Amino acid sequence: MKSSINVLVIDNDTTVTKEIEKYFSSHDVIKVVACVSNGDDGLQYIINNYEDIDMIVMDLVLPKLDGLFILGELKRRKIDKKIIITTNFRDDTILEETNKYGIDYYMLKPISYLSLERRIMAIDFNNHLKNNRQFNQEAVLTELLHNLGIPSHIRGYQYIREGIQIVYRSNNNITYITKDVYPEIAKKFNTTSTRVERAIRHAIEVSWSRGDISLMEDIFGNSINVNRDKPTNSEFLTTLADRLKVDNNLIYS
Repeated sequence: MKSSINVLVIDNDTTVTKEIEKYFSSHDVIKVVACVSNGDDGLQYIINNYEDIDMIVMDLVLPKLDGLFILGELKRRKIDKKIIITTNFRDDTILEETNKYGIDYYMLKPISYLSLERRIMAIDFNNHLKNNRQFNQEAVLTELLHNLGIPSHIRGYQYIREGIQIVYRSNNNITYITKDVYPEIAKKFNTTSTRVERAIRHAIEVSWSRGDISLMEDIFGNSINVNRDKPTNSEFLTTLADRLKVDNNLIYS
């Protein structure tokens, strides 16, 4: 990824913009380049500084020019930027209307700034994958597990990394986690299949308590039910392996 992600915030709620600026003021990667309080100034800022903006965090309901107008102008001018909508506007018709503009994510207010941070990082990472002509599986996997909030110092982290790579390399349509994957991991790390299973389960639980639920849902989709149950070990490993395969295909397609 690039050394910084330059973010423009367009929101007429000055309390929100000040809190966002404060939250990211010392961030290593995310840099808030400007906060604008109305749609007219927001659009002009984008037009005049589009090369210096990587991502736009914007409310739909704005003074002077609303968010839909800005989205339309960006499309008309062929200005392609990653966009996160943060709004308390819940009209399904309007939200569906924004889909034609390729919005990257919606967040309903009040938002968690930690969730916003992780969403910005995840969107930028996925964009990096699509534009990178080389697929470094190790780097991609490290970044993916980091974004999911799995600490690298726990044993389950290494077991998950190894398990994902085993499934990724498998040519079979069905990989038996308990029968095939656990024993192979156990052999490499000189332990037992039971300990591997327990360590992976613990790592998933840690991830679920630390990570961004919206990011989990983005990755796992229908494998997470409405009660937000944690995915099984098998779902976790196979879904992330499939994610790597999709990212690889995107890069070489």
